[in-house]
Amino acid sequence: ADDVRRAFENLQRVGIVEKAFGRADALSGGQQQRVGIARALMQEPDLMLADEPVASLDPATSHSVMKYLEESNKKDGITVLCSLHFLSLARRYGTRVVALRGGQVAFDGLPAQIDERRFKEIYGEDAVEVEIGPVTR
Repeated sequence: ADDVRRAFENLQRVGIVEKAFGRADALSGGQQQRVGIARALMQEPDLMLADEPVASLDPATSHSVMKYLEESNKKDGITVLCSLHFLSLARRYGTRVVALRGGQVAFDGLPAQIDERRFKEIYGEDAVEVEIGPVTR
């Protein structure tokens, strides 16, 4: 009974409690990511690894998923290690960025320290930054 209660609480936290009795294959990509977060929260972790949690999601859904990860960090004290390909998301949600290039650390510091010069050092001279803008309603 305690596990069921906690499952419903965690589904509520990620905004999909109404999907609790639906089929998993009927969930959207963003809903599936949120189920993954709720499933991880069930284990009461100290550390959560999120490997490209917003890959193939639209910008609004990307921000929604990232906000749930951010909430897990801020409210629950869970360290969240997140692999992202969008610097705009790393800047918005990250407290530290470790950027890799060719399997080597190209940058390790605060998100705000990644200016255009550092961006080019990390991604290459021809790279163009893609902005996953904030959600506006």
